[in-house]
Amino acid sequence: MEQHRTIPESPTCAVNGAGAWGTTLARMLARQGREVRLWARRAEMAREMQATRENSAYLPGFSLPEAVCVGSDLDAALAGAAAVLIAVPSVGLREVAAQMAGKVPAEALIICGTKGLERETGKRMSELLAEELQPPEPGALVALSGPNLSKEIAQGLPATSVVASVDRAAAEAAQQLLRHDLFRVYTNCDIIGVERGGALKNIIAGGAGLSDGLGYGDNARASLITRGLAEICRLGQAMGAVPATFWGIAGVGDLIVTCNSSLSRNWSLGYRVGKGEQVADVLGSMHDVAEGYYTTHAAREQAEGLGIEAPITEAVYEILYEGADAAESARGLMSRRERTEHEAWYGLDAEQW
Repeated sequence: MEQHRTIPESPTCAVNGAGAWGTTLARMLARQGREVRLWARRAEMAREMQATRENSAYLPGFSLPEAVCVGSDLDAALAGAAAVLIAVPSVGLREVAAQMAGKVPAEALIICGTKGLERETGKRMSELLAEELQPPEPGALVALSGPNLSKEIAQGLPATSVVASVDRAAAEAAQQLLRHDLFRVYTNCDIIGVERGGALKNIIAGGAGLSDGLGYGDNARASLITRGLAEICRLGQAMGAVPATFWGIAGVGDLIVTCNSSLSRNWSLGYRVGKGEQVADVLGSMHDVAEGYYTTHAAREQAEGLGIEAPITEAVYEILYEGADAAESARGLMSRRERTEHEAWYGLDAEQW
């Protein structure tokens, strides 16, 4: 049932997670006249950011507006917040959510900007938050996703995003909160598809990086993106998403940028492995979390359990987790049995064609 949900004109916003994306969101909200409390897990990092007015670790070169207060006290960050934005890496989200339980104001709008699937359970981020936070209204949870590279948004370059919820009013409230002259936000009723698009595209981005690292060229990358989208649609539909969602901002939009930008952590992971580096060495040297590493494990388990054909996910899994040779895996993908491009949702009867 749709709820009536509004956000005050000048709301206090809590942003949990002081990585590049959380800091970018905090800066954007503050520049829109919001009072922002940015929560950092490590006290020393919070003190440094508050003193220097910069996140030198994750977003160097971009100053924090005076309206952003950085701290490590979770209770203080959440107290009285009209909106709570979460930008914690998926691998640590459940732990942070458990710490937040009972502290989030009952009327607060909860916006999750974390993309991924929980490795152990395969659950979407909003499912995980619902379990830990137990909000009084399920519609209070909103997923934020799209082609949103933090550095470009921090630079003030134009971008689009999408907010999804089971409650239209909550999605529209999030849209009004986040909209900006250079940050256009759309709403979507398919939170399953929006979250799965944001998560699964990271697997394909890892594959695109592997292809580029192997020197396979633009044709190969374009082919991976295209067949990767079909794979995302196939697995997403089996998990309850609307396939058309994947043709939108949180699907193909995010997929394109993540597979083509050197700013993408997931592309970078694949690229470096394709160049010959060991997976553990790459992960250990990365300052930010490559969400696709964990999502690959979860999605592969789900595809296998559901009997869904996901050859790119399987190949990326074998390379990242089992040490398979990337070039040999690529040859395996190219030599698979011939098939039609038609999918079940095309509305065409390929059997009668």
